[in-house]
Parts: sequence; structure tokens; C-alpha cells
Amino acid sequence: MQAKKRYFIVLSAGACLVLLFYFGGLQVRATRNQSRREDRLRSPEQPWPHFSDNLQSFLPREQLANEDYNMHLSPRQKRDANTSLYKGKKCRMESCFDFSLCQRSGFKVYVYPQQKGEKISESYQNILSAIEGSRFYTSDPSQACLFVLSLDTLDRDQLSPQYVHNLKSKDLGFDIGQAMLAKASIGAENFRPHFDVSIPLFSKDHPRTGGERGFLKYNTIPPFRKYMLVFKGKRYLTGIGSDTRNALYHVHNAEDVVLLTTCKHGKDWQKHKDGRCGPEGAGLPCLAAACVPVMLSNGWELPFSEVIDWNTAAVIGDERLLLQIPSTVRSIHQDKILALRQQTQFLWEAYFSSVEKIVLTTLEIIQDRIFKHISRNSLIWNRHPGGLFVLPQYSAYLGDFPFYFAALGVKPSSRFTAVIHAVTPLISQSQPILKLLVAVSKSQYCAQIIVLWNCDKPLPAKHRWPATPVPVVVIEGENKVMSSRFQPYDTIVTDAILSLDEDTVLSTTEVDFAFTVWQSFPERIVGYPARSHFWDSNKERWGYTSKWTNDYSMVLTGAAIYHRYYHYLYTNYLPVSLKNMVDQLANCEDILMNFLVSAVTKLPPIKVTQKKQYKETMMGQSSRASRWADPDHFAQRQTCMNKFASWFGTMPLIHSQMRLDPILFKDQVSILRKKYRDIERL
Repeated sequence: MQAKKRYFIVLSAGACLVLLFYFGGLQVRATRNQSRREDRLRSPEQPWPHFSDNLQSFLPREQLANEDYNMHLSPRQKRDANTSLYKGKKCRMESCFDFSLCQRSGFKVYVYPQQKGEKISESYQNILSAIEGSRFYTSDPSQACLFVLSLDTLDRDQLSPQYVHNLKSKDLGFDIGQAMLAKASIGAENFRPHFDVSIPLFSKDHPRTGGERGFLKYNTIPPFRKYMLVFKGKRYLTGIGSDTRNALYHVHNAEDVVLLTTCKHGKDWQKHKDGRCGPEGAGLPCLAAACVPVMLSNGWELPFSEVIDWNTAAVIGDERLLLQIPSTVRSIHQDKILALRQQTQFLWEAYFSSVEKIVLTTLEIIQDRIFKHISRNSLIWNRHPGGLFVLPQYSAYLGDFPFYFAALGVKPSSRFTAVIHAVTPLISQSQPILKLLVAVSKSQYCAQIIVLWNCDKPLPAKHRWPATPVPVVVIEGENKVMSSRFQPYDTIVTDAILSLDEDTVLSTTEVDFAFTVWQSFPERIVGYPARSHFWDSNKERWGYTSKWTNDYSMVLTGAAIYHRYYHYLYTNYLPVSLKNMVDQLANCEDILMNFLVSAVTKLPPIKVTQKKQYKETMMGQSSRASRWADPDHFAQRQTCMNKFASWFGTMPLIHSQMRLDPILFKDQVSILRKKYRDIERL
């Protein structure tokens, strides 16, 4: 069906070099093939004379792209192939993209600066802003392997308010040469597989970041609604797609099949207006509203079809069988409807709810093409949490990610690595960090202890540390900043990390119980100190509270267990601006980690037992560890909450009222029947 053509151009770096190498390679191959054919005609007695230089073919270079050119193309096709209109139509990544720059500097994207006097629509500006705010962006063109034009070609509908006029003398009608094309509503005939990218059509009001979550909050069983089949859009009274959209009127029954079409399309729409023209208006996006898309898209490439399996989220039909669609939809079993509806919510939140996600998905698809040896597979793209949060550079094995344990039948790690963040010098043998070392080392699940030394003083001598049954490794933090506690250190060999502040007070029993809980929820943060967020309607901003209430949305990393992949994600996914803020304030790193994990999992953390106090009260008020007593500490955390929410584009934190306690906890039974009996005495 016809839709507004929205697209932006992505140019491969060094296009001229690629062009020369590409055609040069074709000439060599053509000559070699010719030599093979000649070899078959030679007789053993009379070999052809050998020439040191290969003879050059007189065929045009375009014709050399196909060895059997003369056999399969008509004279008209041959003429058309030599025109600029067809230039680059056979482009694929292997022939029109310079991989060498990406191999040298990694996958970096450069946006050409906007020229003076050139106009850019709000939608296209959002696209460029999303690129410039991503981890792929570089301001140095010599480091880039992908280039994006600042020319706004997003909407080429001349009647659209987003249409940019007077793009100089460029004919955007449209010879793209060897450039990639990221376009909405792209026809399969003109789509170059694994080179172009089909993107979704979005309005100018589409959120730049974040976006609303899907509307499916609870699974309604059976999953039936008042309306079975709904359509709201333009009829296209004349031109391409008009026949199918005009036929929608015959399917409409005004009961459970409601198909409304407006005729306001084109300047002369009133000349063709009739009684079937419905009111104009825009409905909610189909995916966001948990509606199952029924797609009649003969000859059109579906959005992100290279990675998304639309058969798991949509009903795909044939335009020629339009009148059979209602009966087909009615025949779908309710279990299938529920599964389709759930998948629409995942796809919406993972790839379509904001301009930023659309842009990042496009870039990630291109990156996967370049680095095929670590590219994401279909399971990653089509299963929670989706391709944007699963960085293949971390591991090629899905069992190394906590999200796929259940699907693969992988058991969570049986041991953990404790990482203790130390910021004060080791002066006394009675300091909390030494007590903590002994308690943690006695855990039956502890594999090793890492002391991250972020103190300004030199490392203590080895004999200052207590003897423990597990190895204790002391490493210096990178630049002695807060974010260094979440670095993906190679010395961490277990999947599970027990993150601790140096003044945390935990018993061996508490450590054991928290770890056994984490083994049942390996994708979440599990721990003791809980905090919460709220919306302050008076100040119109997010607030942070440490009050003891019946719900929480954060578990602080001063005493928490989580999967080590989150260290990698924290370091490589989050922008430098947020990490710099954390380092400058020496605060909020625990809040940022909770934001990240909740954004990935769409789930709250898990608090264990009712312990309120987890800090050692004897810490000196002048030490860096006593930052909790700093009057600015709380205000800084309020500021962090809003800064983080702004970058994520939404509030990812989720409230929970669940607390997990040991079996028989506080029950009036014999203490000998309780496995974690020591917890009740604390």
C-alpha cells in the first residue's frame, strides 16, 4: 500500500575507493573465467601462447557484473543498466562497502555538518541527535566507517509540513548510487537485501527518547476485545494502493470489523469524495496498543525485516484475498492471539517506541553485517530483552547472558566473586572492611574476593590483610573514580558478583541466603539496602527517598548480588556524560546501575529480609566513606534521578512490594528447624 516515503541516507566510507576496488575485482574475475573457458578449448598438443598481462575486456564495466550478461538481459535492460537510474542497484555489503575502516577504528558514525541556510525538519533533527548521542558517534571523520548526510530527505511528500523544499539542485527523485538507504515503506523490487534497511514510518510527534511502554499490563484470558478488526487511515482515492484501500469499505460491518478511511490525501481529494470518506484522526500506534497487526503488504519490505520475525507478532495476508481476512482472523486460536499480542509489546518497547530506538536498531543491524563473526542471531533479536541490550562483543555464547538461562537450560553460577569498594586507608585492624572480608570469605559460595582500592593512599602491605580460605586480590581502581567499581575486570571469573561497600555489615549467613535467592533470579539485582523513587507533583520532578515503607524500586549496590554482564553493559552501553557525572559527584553510581538493570529487564530488584541497617556506624565523619552524612549527598541523588530519567527518556525504575525471607523466618517454631537461623538474631 502507498505511504509517505520517509528515508535518510547512510553513505559507506571511502565510496570511491570501494568503487575502484569493486570493479577492478570484477575485471580480474571476468578475465580469469574467460581464461578457464579458453583452457577447455585448447588441445594438449597445441597450447596457446602465454602472455604476461591479461587482456582487458571491451565490455562496459556495468555488464561485467554478470558473467552471463548477454544471455539473460534484453536490449532494453542493457540500455537501462547503463543509465544512472540503475547505478548501484546490485550493491551488497561485499561490493559497495569499505570494511577496512571499520576494522581499523571500530564501528563509528560521522554526521556531516549542516550547511548554512539548509533547513532540517524536527523529525530529521531527532534522528541526527539520536546518532550524535549514541556510543557509535564520532566527530572525527577519519575515525568513521559510516557517514550520514545532514540533508533532510526524510519526508519527500510535497504536501507534508515536514517536507524540506529547495534542496539546491540535487535531484532527490532519486539516484542513491552506492549509498545505503534507510527508508520507510520501501518496495521489495527496489530493496537491496542485506544492504538497505527498511525502517518504520513514524510521525513528527514520535518521542525522541524513551517512549511509552506498551498498553498490555495484564494478560486478559481469553484475549478477546470488542472489535476484532480495526483500520484507520487514508483511502488513496487514486493512484497506487487505491484499489485495496477502496475495497476496505466492503469488509466493514460497523460491529466487530470497523475500517474507517479518510479521503484527505492530495490537493484534489474533494473531487473524488464520496459517502465512504470517514473522519480524519490519528489512532494509537498498533503495536503500543497491544493490537495484533494484520499486514496486507504485497511487494513491501516490512520494518527491520532482516532481523525481526514478524510471523511471531503479526498476521500477514495477501491483498488479493482481502475479503477472506475477517474469516481468517476469526479462526485464529485464542492462545495464538495472546502470544502475538505479547510479542507486539516486546517489539514496541525494544525497537519502535522512540526515534532513538529506531536509529539504534538501524545502526546495530549495519554493525552486525560488518562483524558477522559476533553478530546477533534471531533469538537475540526476537526475545527479551532484544538486540539493543545484548552486546555481542561481550560473548558469542548465549549462556553467558543471564536472560537466556531458562531458555537454554543453563544453571546460574554456583559461586560468586565479592568486590569490595575501598576508599579509606587501612589504619586499624578493627576496621569494618577487615571484618567484612572474614565474614564473606567464610561463605560456602565465595570463590574469591577482590578489593578495589580507590583510596588516595598507597596499597597496604599484604600482611595487613587477614588470612582467608579464599583468594583475596587487591587491584587499584582506574583513575580512582566511582565508575571504576563497575569495570568488567578480567579478574572476575564468576557470573555472580557480590558488590559491597567497605563499611557494609553482613554476616556469612546473610551472604549465603542472598546468593541462593539470586540463583533463582539471575537477571535481577538482589540485596539488602532498599530505596525508592516518587514523582513530586509540586516540583514536577522525580524524588528519591530512603524512608522505610512498604515498597521499594532500588536495591543499592553497597550490599547486592547481580550478574557480571551488567558491569560490561554499564561500561560500554551508558554514555560518557552520565558516568562523568557520577565520577564528579562521587555519588549516584548505585542509582545508575539500578536504572540500567531495570531498563533492561523491565523488572524491579529483589530485597531480602527486613534488615534496615547495613552500614558500620563507627566510620569517621571525615572519611570519604562517610558521604552518607554529607548534607549535599541527598540533594545530589535527587539531581541524579532526574538526569538519568532524562537520558533514558522515561523512568525505568519499577516499584515492588515483594521481600524474600528464609522459610520459617520469624515463625514460632524451634530454631533447629530453620536453615538460616542466625539471620533472626541480627
